[in-house]
Amino acid sequence: MRGEMPGVTMPLSIGEMLPAIYQEDLFSMEWCRGLDDVIAPAMATLDCLECYIDPAMAPSDFLDWLGSWVGILLDESWPVERRRDAIANAVELFRYRGTVAGLTRHVGLLTGGEVTVVDNGAAARSHTPGGAFPGEPAPRVAVRVEVDDPGAINEAALDRIVIQAKPAHVVHRVEVVGR
Repeated sequence: MRGEMPGVTMPLSIGEMLPAIYQEDLFSMEWCRGLDDVIAPAMATLDCLECYIDPAMAPSDFLDWLGSWVGILLDESWPVERRRDAIANAVELFRYRGTVAGLTRHVGLLTGGEVTVVDNGAAARSHTPGGAFPGEPAPRVAVRVEVDDPGAINEAALDRIVIQAKPAHVVHRVEVVGR
């Protein structure tokens, strides 16, 4: 844990910043050394803050919180590198959110599998005036994920990801199969 970092010291002791009269007092200096031990982990974290908000460098236990900043739902069972990629690609994922291409990219990035997304085509137009509209009137989407080990995919977490990445009114079905 970042709160318990043995050996981490303050770059400048609090006691060294006190006026000379307090530096001569042994009790004041010992009390400040105790504060240095307590404050050192917080100071080390603040000194490295840019590393905490960079998905490539953030500590692995910090990724879920960082993912919540950018609205990416992560599953702790996924490899750390896959979770880092999802956070790093959050802007691109949101740019295409709600589209077939966006859903394919989002699910593929988070599962590492080959994703096929089929929608019913209800958001299309007819080329013939007064003609029948293509597709079906009720919107729905089917997501098929092909992976090497289907048992390694948490289907409940995958379902939550699809719910988050698709339009709210669209009914969906998720299927995970082996290659």
